Amino acid sequence: MPSTPTAATSPAQPWSEIQDGPHDIRLVVADMDGTLLTPEGEVPGDFWALQERMRAQGIEFVPASGRQLATLRATFGAENGTAPGIETYVAENGTLVVHDGEVVATTTVDAPTAARVIARVRELVAGGLDLGLVVCGVETAYVERDDEAFLAEARKYYHRLEIVPDLDDVQGEVLKLAIHDFADAEATSAEFSDLAETHQVVVSGAHWIDVMNPEADKGRGILALQAGLGITAAQTAVFGDYLNDLAMYDVAEWSFAMANAHPRITAAARYSAPSNAEHGVVRVLERLLG
Repeated sequence: MPSTPTAATSPAQPWSEIQDGPHDIRLVVADMDGTLLTPEGEVPGDFWALQERMRAQGIEFVPASGRQLATLRATFGAENGTAPGIETYVAENGTLVVHDGEVVATTTVDAPTAARVIARVRELVAGGLDLGLVVCGVETAYVERDDEAFLAEARKYYHRLEIVPDLDDVQGEVLKLAIHDFADAEATSAEFSDLAETHQVVVSGAHWIDVMNPEADKGRGILALQAGLGITAAQTAVFGDYLNDLAMYDVAEWSFAMANAHPRITAAARYSAPSNAEHGVVRVLERLLG
């Protein structure tokens, strides 16, 4: 008989204690950087056969990332050579949810807040911090900082990136504002504490801070998919490693923290998983699927 996930404890229980499957899992959601992707930023080679197996068994695999939708599609879509490709995503840290290629939810930041973030970043840069800002639209991301060091970091996550003279002139909906800190994002996030009273200020990596609508996070994105697909938390498995993944652990009973995860993620998860360098997501899913 499939086992039932135990209540979350700290530290997370070893994944090796899970009984071999198959378990009743219909939705698998995995963060990208530090979770599914290798330290080199690549999809593990053994993932693709596993993905075909999940597809054949009616299990939906969903990348959930701070990355842009265009970036995720370039990695997992049919244009990457994986037919038919993945077409369900929780992108931009949950501000954009796509199911079967169709946008089902967007959550935006209002123009006055966007202007405040732009101004704040400029003030901090003038004060000596080494920051770069990405204004994330639905189709394209925008930057005004154009040195190669910053652009190299931004292009890792934003496949469609446009350099503009002035971010204040960007038109259209803003999904989130992503601040790259070349030093320590977790420390610098305190500079945006006043914004946290009305918006989410999420540390999404060692060098990234995301400012988002208070109604947006990866957890809400998963809830939207669960409702649309008729899938329960007991049938959902999530994998993550950093603070922007925390909301996922409230909506899934099969929850895993990578061995390289932030301590708060390890405390929130029911189980540990091998690190991303050890292809931990693939190894755990092979046990869950049996």
